[in-house]
Amino acid sequence: MSRPLARLRVRLALALGAAEIRLRLRLPRLMRVLTRRPAERESPFAELVRIEADPAYRALFFAGLDAALEDRLATRTTVVEEIEAAAARLKALIRPGDHERAA
Repeated sequence: MSRPLARLRVRLALALGAAEIRLRLRLPRLMRVLTRRPAERESPFAELVRIEADPAYRALFFAGLDAALEDRLATRTTVVEEIEAAAARLKALIRPGDHERAA
């Protein structure tokens, strides 16, 4: 990047920053509206209240929970089987009789 272009970028950034500060001082309401704010969060227990109060939502929630638990169990079972298979392969490599056969 050439030097004059770099200087122009710096000056432009400084000018925009100064303009933002002036706008914040002169038009605070407008700047408050234009500034992003985090979305308002629900109460931490809002979903729990909904689960307790709405039988249809409760059934849906528990069905999803059961499916997630079954998926997690299946994943863990698969991982354990893969580990056991890898351990068996390692044991087969380490057995004392295997060195004589390989030579």
